Amino acid sequence: MMHSLLRENTGAQSDRIRVVIVDDHPAIREALSDTINSAMGMEVVGQASTAAEAFRLIEKERPTVAVVDISLEDAHGLDLVQNIRAQFPEVLVVIFSMYDESVYAERAIRAGASGYLMKSEPTQSVVEAIRAVVRGEVYLSRRMASRILSKVAMGRAPGPGFAIDELTDREMAVFQMLGQGYTIEEIAERLNLSRKTVETYRRRAKEKLGFDSVAELLQFAVQWTHAQGRGGKL
Repeated sequence: MMHSLLRENTGAQSDRIRVVIVDDHPAIREALSDTINSAMGMEVVGQASTAAEAFRLIEKERPTVAVVDISLEDAHGLDLVQNIRAQFPEVLVVIFSMYDESVYAERAIRAGASGYLMKSEPTQSVVEAIRAVVRGEVYLSRRMASRILSKVAMGRAPGPGFAIDELTDREMAVFQMLGQGYTIEEIAERLNLSRKTVETYRRRAKEKLGFDSVAELLQFAVQWTHAQGRGGKL
C-alpha cells in the first residue's frame, strides 16, 4: 500500500496526462507503456533509454510527467532529475527503480522528484503515482513517508543510520558506479567530472564508510551493488 504527502504542485495539470518513460530496459518500457496507455486520461508520448535521449524528448514533447529509472547508460538518474527540474520545472518526475527506497527515495525527492517507487511494485502502482503527483502530492511507500515525516518532526534522523546514508548524492553515485565495474575515467565521463574530482568523491566515500583502502571500498561496493540487483555495467 502506498502513501502520499501533500506538496505544492509545480507541474501543469491538464485534461490528459502526457507521460514519457526513461529506462534502459526495453521490456520495462513496454510494460509501463501498456499499463499507462490503458489508464483513463493518460498517454505515453515517448520513450527513451538514455539521459540524452530523455532530455531531447522532454524538450520536444513537454510531458506532464517523466517516469525515470536511476541507472541509465550515460548518466546517473538523480542528475537527470535535477536537470529536468532546472530546465523544465513544469515537468513532474517519478522515479521507478530497482534500488532500495531506504537508500534513494529521500535523495530523489531532494533532487526534485515528486515520487519514488521500486520495481518490485506492480506497474499499476506507477499509474497511481502519476495521478498522485499530478494532484500535487509526493508519492512514497508508507514506510518512507513515515521516515521522512519523523525526520521533519524531530529535526534529525530518528536513530542511528546506516553509514551509506552519510554519503552525499555525488559520493553515492561514484560508489554505485564503482560497484558496477566502471573505471574512474568512465565515471568521470558519465558524470561530466574530472578524474581528480571523482577520486576525491571515492576517497570521501572510503573514509565515511570506514575502509582503510580503496580495495576494501571496491569490494564492498561490488557486494552492495549485487545485493541491490544491479551487479554489472549497464
